[in-house]
Amino acid sequence: MAGQAEKVFVPTDDELLQAQSDLWRHSLCYLTPMSLRCAVDLGVPTAIHRLGGAASPSELVAALSLPASKLPFLARLLRQLATAGVFSATDAGTYRLNPLSYLLVDGVRIDGDASQTAIVRAAASRYYVEAAMGMADWFRKDFDGPVPSPFEDVHGAAIFEESMTLLDPEMDQLIHDAVAAHDHMGIGPVLRQCRELFEGLESLTDCGGGDGTTARSIVEAYPHIKCTVLDLPKVMDKVLLPAEEGAVKYVSGDLFHVVPPAQAVLLKLVLHFWSDEDRFLQGQCWKPNTSWICSCW
Repeated sequence: MAGQAEKVFVPTDDELLQAQSDLWRHSLCYLTPMSLRCAVDLGVPTAIHRLGGAASPSELVAALSLPASKLPFLARLLRQLATAGVFSATDAGTYRLNPLSYLLVDGVRIDGDASQTAIVRAAASRYYVEAAMGMADWFRKDFDGPVPSPFEDVHGAAIFEESMTLLDPEMDQLIHDAVAAHDHMGIGPVLRQCRELFEGLESLTDCGGGDGTTARSIVEAYPHIKCTVLDLPKVMDKVLLPAEEGAVKYVSGDLFHVVPPAQAVLLKLVLHFWSDEDRFLQGQCWKPNTSWICSCW
């Protein structure tokens, strides 16, 4: 009957036991990124690489010049990260690099860029952790005007903005390094595995293309494509142009106002930074005969 109260949900004993296990897992899952950052800061992936690709905890203690008393704790750290898929564990009690940890080896060049350690250090930094810890207070606040992100509310600065540079120049650079490292590595697999995207293309504008690494990679693979990199003046002012500037044209401007004409527009690591309203407004700026190559990898 419509007026009859619904039966109160009561979990079974099996469900309660599973729920308790899940509760511990969710409550402690923050330890994985913290452990990953610890391993990166200690240089564990690089040490394993230099030891031939596999190493025991005792070998790593010696290679990293750690106190002998920390051996059992390093072994626990490695087991946790192996369980999380960061390293591969062997029956002999050694740990090997896998594709994920290979990305964290210092000095290894991947598609023209170095390791991805900046991503780990940025995402597991105190700035992001403190912002996450302030989310409950953020939800309770009634802001006047535009609602800031939890990061802006806690730190009084916005990522990729001048306010972040003023707050902590080193952290600001780390965030840019993290995005650049991720951005630079992503184009290689696309060019190798999605060649059909560029077939018949003669011109392309990379919106938010930064230092032009992606555009130069495209031109190297397809010399006939005319590439233009568009980014904000504050970004272009910091770009160190390569010796051969003729391969790629650099334009300083705002893609919400004018986009250099081309057969295709590339949006890579851009859409995630916009609100739904911004995406709608930008959609009105493209010419009808312009193709989109969008990605948030």
